[in-house]
Amino acid sequence: MILVDTSVWIDYFNGVQSEYTDFLDAKIVEGTVAMGDLIFLEILQGIRNDREYRTTKKVLLTLDLFEMFGKSMPEKCAENYRNLRKSGITIRKTADLIIATFCIEHKIPLLFNDRDFIPFVDHLGLTPLIPMASR
Repeated sequence: MILVDTSVWIDYFNGVQSEYTDFLDAKIVEGTVAMGDLIFLEILQGIRNDREYRTTKKVLLTLDLFEMFGKSMPEKCAENYRNLRKSGITIRKTADLIIATFCIEHKIPLLFNDRDFIPFVDHLGLTPLIPMASR
């Protein structure tokens, strides 16, 4: 299983053709894409059109859904934040902290096109999924 960050999903649903959206499309066909509840929320809250909202929700609910911020996660997220802070890195978005920490803790690769995840790769062991064209 893999998780896909909101930034890639937004491009995917907006019809943006890129190596990331092509990679996502291939993984959906393989049946290896799961959804995190926080990512699900971020996607849905950004949709203004009611019909598009209902359609997107229906499609995303066909994926396995992970609860990303359970009982043990606040402490793990805080530890990761503090470790990065000690290295001089400040994480700007709590949602990214939760997504990255969830993936690290559960050893789930993350497909992202957002530089905010790079410190998690470089310092904390987040496994990035990188389309072939970007390697």
